[in-house]
Amino acid sequence: MARVKRGTTANKRRKNLLEHTKGFKWGRKSKYRAAKQAFMKAQTYAFRDRKVKKRVNRRLWELQINAGCRANGTTYSKLINALTKSKIEINRKILSEILIKKPEVFKEILKAAGIK
Repeated sequence: MARVKRGTTANKRRKNLLEHTKGFKWGRKSKYRAAKQAFMKAQTYAFRDRKVKKRVNRRLWELQINAGCRANGTTYSKLINALTKSKIEINRKILSEILIKKPEVFKEILKAAGIK
């Protein structure tokens, strides 16, 4: 059986990792050991923050809906309670977009929920 030298495989692996760390600061973009650690840390943050993004967006939607509710003489919690009781299933993202883009439709939703 022929001998297989692994130089090309190792070089390819290192090159691939350094391509992923392009744009990092200092030696973390060019020195393999530092780049490897930085890349692993970056992947950890990326995984975590994909989850955090969902939480942050939901809080933003809730704030926007609350502001719209207060402009119409009610509160966020009263609106959500009224929507639940009247069995209107609309998520916070869409409710927030409606509030921003079509405030007159938001007022209709308030009426349908039994507020005002």
